[in-house]
Amino acid sequence: MTGLLFYGAGTLPALAGDADAGKDVFKQECLECHSPREGKNKKGPSLFGIVGRNAGSIGDYNYSDALKNAKWVWTEDKLHWYLSQPAKQANPGTKMKYPGLDNAKQLDDLISYLQSNH
Repeated sequence: MTGLLFYGAGTLPALAGDADAGKDVFKQECLECHSPREGKNKKGPSLFGIVGRNAGSIGDYNYSDALKNAKWVWTEDKLHWYLSQPAKQANPGTKMKYPGLDNAKQLDDLISYLQSNH
């Protein structure tokens, strides 16, 4: 019944990942192109506070038109969908070169880390 109360309130339960383990996944999978620090862009935009942010919305980063025109918010579910497949499949026309993360545990851990990084 508790799950239904959360759902009815418009909030889904968080993914069952380990944020500490996700920090290691971030280092392996994301750090080459993305910073977890606020205001620090690299090849890709900063991922600080990404959960809840509109796609393509950091003002000082030059996004592809594909991501600037994406009309979504980076929720946990959207990140799971996006990161579980090749970026060019998830958002055709993107500049991001990422093959996707197919390890479900690592993906949940990574998203938990991103959720905690704000």
